Amino acid sequence: MSGRLHLLAAAIALACCCAPGLAIPPPARAITIGVADQRPLFFTNSSFQRTRIGRARILVGWDALEVDWQRAELDAWFSAARTAGVTPLVTFGRSRTRPDFLPTPDRYEGVVRAFRARYPWVTEFSTWNEANSCGERTCRRANLVAAWYRRLRIACPGCTLLAADLVDQPNLSDWARQFRRSATVQPTRWGLHNYLDANRYTTRFTRQMLAATQGQLWLTETGGL
Repeated sequence: MSGRLHLLAAAIALACCCAPGLAIPPPARAITIGVADQRPLFFTNSSFQRTRIGRARILVGWDALEVDWQRAELDAWFSAARTAGVTPLVTFGRSRTRPDFLPTPDRYEGVVRAFRARYPWVTEFSTWNEANSCGERTCRRANLVAAWYRRLRIACPGCTLLAADLVDQPNLSDWARQFRRSATVQPTRWGLHNYLDANRYTTRFTRQMLAATQGQLWLTETGGL
């Protein structure tokens, strides 16, 4: 797994205790840590500012810019992120007003272009949130998400793109492989929500994801109890 994991987690707490005089070896590779929060006020929270975290993830309904109150929420969030000097990762997902309606590839590309026009300084995107989840209408439509990914590449050349954010459930490997078969260009980055691995102290699904994909694997949501 070395060299392929990029961490952008919902919340991370790191602690290190050692005996006096015990040397701690430096990490083999730097890890990028981010925070996910839908509310803009966290950017000015002193607890967040003390972490010096420079990245944040936001989940955006694919048609949010078409709805006045959602557009206002996004303007506030991105304005606060930019003021704080934080780099956003935008993950598109289901509509908050029409959750059963999925965009065509043409409509998806138009959404991305509108988003880029409104926030041209934002350059990190994930095609779809938990696309393999069977609580999503994309559960059996990896080919459609692959079509969206192709349009995302067209609408945002030079951006940092994740093929999709997947969640660790039994269809993980099959879904990722079907996506790759449908994609014209193979993705170089993927997102994973590894809740089962984190809570069960295993690496089963993370290893499956690494075996089924190529490139970097970003932990875009994670958590343990």
